[in-house]
Amino acid sequence: MALITGTTYGGETWTPTFVEAIDDEKCIGCGRCFKSCARKVLGPEELEDEESESLRMVMTIVNQDNCIGCAGCGVACPKKCFSFSTKEA
Repeated sequence: MALITGTTYGGETWTPTFVEAIDDEKCIGCGRCFKSCARKVLGPEELEDEESESLRMVMTIVNQDNCIGCAGCGVACPKKCFSFSTKEA
């Protein structure tokens, strides 16, 4: 199984990790991931909080096909809500 790989400016081999899911139980809706993504992969969504029966904001994947595998959203996330995967070439 060969994975998709790239080369950095310095010539190092790099394997992109693409966003697969966001844990909405951990997400606090801070928007840091949203601001870090230039590809418009993420977007806000309102979920009903079962405990308080009020609405709360979380991030969701809206354009997964735009993801380039930089994992910047996961780096920006203070709650580590993201899961990533590699892709076969």
